[in-house]
Amino acid sequence: MKFAIAGATGMVGRTMLKILEQRNLPVDELFLFASARSAGQVLSFKGKEVEVEELDVSSFDRGIDIALFSAGAAASKKYAPIAAAKGCTVIDNSSCWRMYSDVPLVTPEVNAKDAFLSKGIIANPNCSTIQAVVALYPLHLKYGLKRIVYSTYQAASGAGASGHRDLENGLKGFAPAKFPHQLAGNAIPHIDVFLEDGYTKEEEKMINETRKIMHAPDLKITATCVRIPVFTGHSESINAEFYKGFDMDELVGVLKSAKGVVVQNDPASGLYPMPLSAAGTDDVYVGRIRRDASVESGVNLWVVADNVRKGAALNAVQIAELICGR
Repeated sequence: MKFAIAGATGMVGRTMLKILEQRNLPVDELFLFASARSAGQVLSFKGKEVEVEELDVSSFDRGIDIALFSAGAAASKKYAPIAAAKGCTVIDNSSCWRMYSDVPLVTPEVNAKDAFLSKGIIANPNCSTIQAVVALYPLHLKYGLKRIVYSTYQAASGAGASGHRDLENGLKGFAPAKFPHQLAGNAIPHIDVFLEDGYTKEEEKMINETRKIMHAPDLKITATCVRIPVFTGHSESINAEFYKGFDMDELVGVLKSAKGVVVQNDPASGLYPMPLSAAGTDDVYVGRIRRDASVESGVNLWVVADNVRKGAALNAVQIAELICGR
């Protein structure tokens, strides 16, 4: 099969390349695309050097089967339809296509079957949404979600290489270039742009994407998203209320048996999920699991994952595995 990565020199693109190699997908030929300023760079894949080409309208004239896009919304809007029209399945990591009714929004642990409804473009969800739904969906199947309250603590790398660099520079005392305020030693309750209702676009993404992935358009959800001075790994405090009652041991058991979930829930021994220990790994970690006694059937969860791997690159590669029949 012929694969391509658009945005190959970015933080997520490079991680996609690494994961494609690690998971040994059937890549017979690989094409790497990026902007004009990155064209000519050479990246390694399975011991071979691959030169990065400039992404343009003719890039997909070579019978490419699957393309992983992480080149930004503008590039995805322009080039994804071109690739799809030439028979390529595009798996897009930007926000561009996520809420189109005819574009599947897929987290494989939750709604893998939706990938096969694609008309050529499949959307990769937002990083903060992916880890949340991986943890919540098995509980939704068992108890029926009634309401979700998201509070997120998101890493600098969620804003890409420039966000990572902003934190590095802030720790050295330099002024911010990416974020609206200094991130080092701070917490910024502002991710993406503010909307008329006072929510940010990041918060709106979490709300709308959760509903779409879970096929629960009327699910009650609210969110507050905060940027914190961590390089890699998003953390989320999730308060979930269910229609059905639950036994705590049973609920923990549901999480332990869920695909892609690792339960770290022994606070007496200092065992709970943290971004530092999640960095570089593929799972979604859940801990601090405790009943919310303020409602009839509620639970609090602390959910952590590597936002660059599971929250972006790995999820896209997992979708590619579905398309390849793996």
